[in-house]
This record gives sequence, C-alpha cells and structure tokens, in this order.
Amino acid sequence: MNRVISYIDGFNLYFGLKDKGWKRYYWLDLAALSADLLKPDQTLQATHYFTARIRLAGNNHVDQQRQDDYLDALATRDNLQIHYGHYLKKTRECRKCKATWPDYEEKMTDVNIAVQLLADAFDDRFDTALILSADSDLTTPVRFVDERFPQKRIIVAQPPGRNSSQLRQAATAAFQISQTKVRQNQLPDTITTAAGLTLERPATWN
Repeated sequence: MNRVISYIDGFNLYFGLKDKGWKRYYWLDLAALSADLLKPDQTLQATHYFTARIRLAGNNHVDQQRQDDYLDALATRDNLQIHYGHYLKKTRECRKCKATWPDYEEKMTDVNIAVQLLADAFDDRFDTALILSADSDLTTPVRFVDERFPQKRIIVAQPPGRNSSQLRQAATAAFQISQTKVRQNQLPDTITTAAGLTLERPATWN
C-alpha cells in the first residue's frame, strides 16, 4: 500500500471556509477528511494539523472558547497530532488619521509544516505527502522534497476558495477540496473526551 501523511495548514483552511461563507463546516474532522481524499491503494499513516491558539484580547473570549472546544475535539481523533505556532503582536496604523491599535499575526505554521514534511521525508515515513494548503510559502520545501526524493509524491489539496499556482506547479499533482468533502467529514455534534468532558459543536457553527 502507498503510505500517505497529511499536513494541514489550519489557518489557510479556516480562511478558505470563511471566505466561502461555510461556517457550518468549521467542525471539521481533519483525520476523516484526509482519509476521504485518498485513492483506494493508499493508506493514511498520520495527520498533522498546524495552527495557533487565539490570544485573549478584548472581547474575543467566545472565539477562544470555540477554538479550544474544537482543538479538544480534534485531540480525541486517532493518529492526529496538533502542532502549535504562536501569535505575534503588531501595531497597526490608519493611513488617514494615524490612529494606532494592537493586532496579532499568526506565525510559524509554514515553518512547522516544512520541518515536519522534511523530517518525515528523510525518515521515509511516507510515499505520498498530502498538503492541505494554498500557501505559496510552502513551495520551497515542496520543491526540495521533490528534488531530493524523486520517488515520493507530493499532492496539494487546496482549500475551498484558495489558490496558489506557484505551490500547485511545484507539486506532483494538485486539486481543490470540494464542498461535498468538507460536508461529509464533520465531527459528531457531541464528543466525550477520555477525561469525561463533553464537547459540543458551537451553536453558531450549525
């Protein structure tokens, strides 16, 4: 069987769904989605999810709780590992009135994906890498793996509403994740963790 590892760019996927207005699909089972994207002769070895926890700022505690519940729900899935980046505080300025305000920018996701992809390639953990992203910053590590390990395949599954021609051209093949795939691979509405905590799909995600 052809061994596959999936690498999921959490924010790229999230904003793709958001731009489409598909909030009802945020409660996404990433391991199930990855498996559903495989061909019959392929088997999923692992799913790596790359994200960053929302920083509490102002009135975003509800958003933070929704993300916490989702991450805790994902942690119950078999063979899925979550990798965390962080947010960097930046100061934004209005060009017209010169007013300033604090903002936060997510960092480390593309670096973390690149490091994990390269480590898995060198350790021969996959025959095919499935990258769920349309971030052109991943083009360099994809090209490196293709050049260093020509027998390995790198497939780019671009999130809905996202597109990077540069990343697509660097990969062995590429396609767009369909609405059907994200609709069919939702987590159960209610999940109980090993510690007995009950998690529910946020009402605003219905």
